[in-house]
Amino acid sequence: MTDAISLHTERLILRPWKPTDLEPFYRLNSDPHALRFYPATLDREQSDAIAHRSQSLIEEHGWGPWAVELKEKGAFIGMVGLNRPTAELYFQPCVELLWRLLPEYWGKGYATEAARACMDFAFNELDLEQIVAYTAQLNRPSQTVMQRLGMTKQAGTFAHPGVPVGHQLVPHVLYTQDRKDWSPSA
Repeated sequence: MTDAISLHTERLILRPWKPTDLEPFYRLNSDPHALRFYPATLDREQSDAIAHRSQSLIEEHGWGPWAVELKEKGAFIGMVGLNRPTAELYFQPCVELLWRLLPEYWGKGYATEAARACMDFAFNELDLEQIVAYTAQLNRPSQTVMQRLGMTKQAGTFAHPGVPVGHQLVPHVLYTQDRKDWSPSA
């Protein structure tokens, strides 16, 4: 077990999970609009399992998909962090950058702010050479975040193995960021 790390930005705290995060996280994961770029919404058991798995990764490695809260209000707003994907992807091994925020916190720059802190941590503390992020080709909002972070879109698409064959969300795009090209203010 490793000491869990929290990251602080101007407006956010990326921290280990608390039991009180489970209800708003379920609200996020059961919202069809919030998960419109995922094949399906999640039930309570599935949502809680993601939170518990995320916390286990944080306890094991010190980092992972963190719970995110607003510094000013202490409100849980979603999940942002780093993860080693378990799906069989052509670009593995890798560490992915991921985010999922409650809709009422979209459009405020929180995903970009939190993701930038994760990238800075990944390159400067974990000494990683590269970070990846991927999403459904139709998910323009997440691609916009990736572009704001200075990530580079790779050519073509790939079929995500976790999406049912024939589903409109099968084609995914990959973005990468190499440490040598990283600038925290990108």
